[in-house]
Amino acid sequence: MRRSRETSHSLRNLITIMLAVALAAAAALRAGPVDDRSLVAERVKRLTRESAWTAAGSVPIAFDTHHPQGMVKIRDAFYVSSVEIKERTKRFPQPVGGYDRDVGAGIGHLFEIDGNGRRIADLTLGEDTIYHPGGIDYDGTSIWVPVAEYRPDGRSIVYRVDPATMKATEVLRFADHIGAIVHDTDDNTLHGVSWGSRRFYRWTLDRRGHVTNAGVAPERLRSPNTSHYLDYQDCKYAGRRRMLCTGVTEMRQAPDAPVFRLGGIELIDLRDGRPLHQVPVLLWTPGGLDMTHNPVWIEPHGTGLRAYFMPEDDKSTIYIYDVAG
Repeated sequence: MRRSRETSHSLRNLITIMLAVALAAAAALRAGPVDDRSLVAERVKRLTRESAWTAAGSVPIAFDTHHPQGMVKIRDAFYVSSVEIKERTKRFPQPVGGYDRDVGAGIGHLFEIDGNGRRIADLTLGEDTIYHPGGIDYDGTSIWVPVAEYRPDGRSIVYRVDPATMKATEVLRFADHIGAIVHDTDDNTLHGVSWGSRRFYRWTLDRRGHVTNAGVAPERLRSPNTSHYLDYQDCKYAGRRRMLCTGVTEMRQAPDAPVFRLGGIELIDLRDGRPLHQVPVLLWTPGGLDMTHNPVWIEPHGTGLRAYFMPEDDKSTIYIYDVAG
């Protein structure tokens, strides 16, 4: 009887330990994407103008990428939003209906690309005059993609895409150009930035992923971007109600002087739109294009960060750089 009780006691201890390990593993899996994003944000906050970026490789893309906009990396695959321009927009001599240009024509894409730069899938997004995808986000389950008219103040559609099936679900239609979007998984809210990132928007989601304030007038959902350092091109949720955006500012020494483009990173507090950390990225392609010009993905690497930049149109390369953080 004593041996039986000891065996039973040991078995109970073993079961308790196994349950504890299983619960810890499940919690780690649930927290993984958010923890990684928060880790990226904390390491970005340690970057300065003097931070040394080291080239760690490159991936030539084996197809015409058109005009890339946003990028997320899921395991070894890249998902890249891009606009294929069929007819360029034309500016009006005077505004027409509140717009400074016509709608042009094009096709919106979300590419799935393998680690060797080969196209695995091509999902077409948008409809009619709404064909310009923007910066994208990944929340651990879905890729969030805004698609807009190719002009300021134009209409937009926001999609949720399942990366496993490359199937898109329409989530929201909106009366402004949404150039990038992130999903705050802590508050279950969506945050969008306008053309040139001058305005921020916030929408709330219910448990089924439906927008609860979709019918609210745009002016009641917006707040101003108080930072004027960058025009954001690509944004990601960075945990703890923060957004990490990359982009570019264009400068001229004189009205007819060549354009100088400076790229950078901004960490933004989503509660009030306040910039928490701003740092330039002093990297350019061999052709002189700033690395943060178009899509960017940043992830933890060792004790620092690894960044994937895709600045060029059409014949693109993903440039990989490491930086201590």
